[in-house]
Amino acid sequence: MQLADAAAVVTGGASGLGEATTRALTAKGVSVTILDLQADRAAALVSELGGHTSYVMTDVTDGEQVQAAVAEAAGKGRELRVAVNCAGVGWAARVLSRDGTPHDLDLFVKIIGINLVGTFNVLRLAAAAMAGNQPDEQGERGAIVNTASIAAFDGQIGQIAYAASKSGVAGMTLPAARDLSSIGVRVNTIAPGIIDTPMLAGLPEDTRAALAAGVPFPKRLGTPADYASLAVFLLEHPYLNGETVRMDAALRMPPK
Repeated sequence: MQLADAAAVVTGGASGLGEATTRALTAKGVSVTILDLQADRAAALVSELGGHTSYVMTDVTDGEQVQAAVAEAAGKGRELRVAVNCAGVGWAARVLSRDGTPHDLDLFVKIIGINLVGTFNVLRLAAAAMAGNQPDEQGERGAIVNTASIAAFDGQIGQIAYAASKSGVAGMTLPAARDLSSIGVRVNTIAPGIIDTPMLAGLPEDTRAALAAGVPFPKRLGTPADYASLAVFLLEHPYLNGETVRMDAALRMPPK
């Protein structure tokens, strides 16, 4: 798919994986609307990138807010052809803690709500907007990239909620691609490994070095730019559809 002159929504687009994706798409000539709750970071990024980049404060679990953001993205004189879902959270908790306390149900529901339900919410509303696009020469009207994690397959101790949410994202990929094939919208998912995002930036350097040492090759942490590069590739490649791609440098996570 040709990205130049298209419109896009990027959730979590003000930091980490989303920020890198916003930058990569903007460099391709895409009009990017950032959907995020981090107003200060988003405003600073829009100010830096300028052009057609904009920001809408959006809770991805809220249907009305996402619908309004999608409408704004599609109302700039360009067709909304791209959606990239990077918004996500993760907190560690075991099914039973060491003292026998069960996992907090509200926390489990919150993680599922943001990571899985939020992703689906954006996917369904972005796809509805894409359905009205003019198809390109291959019949394509749009492409969507979601974000899972290698925790979907290698969930560690304490990752029960996070792994469940990311397994759900991976599990949606093929049926979503099949559902949306009738309107010419492709759906793919990236399952990143250990990525050097702001979440990891606060760890001690020896901890970061130990994490990098466990990666087979290249023996380093992944970067948001690695993710953005793959997201752009999946968006542009016309024959990639219904795939969940591990981006983990051959890493397989141990139990803990």
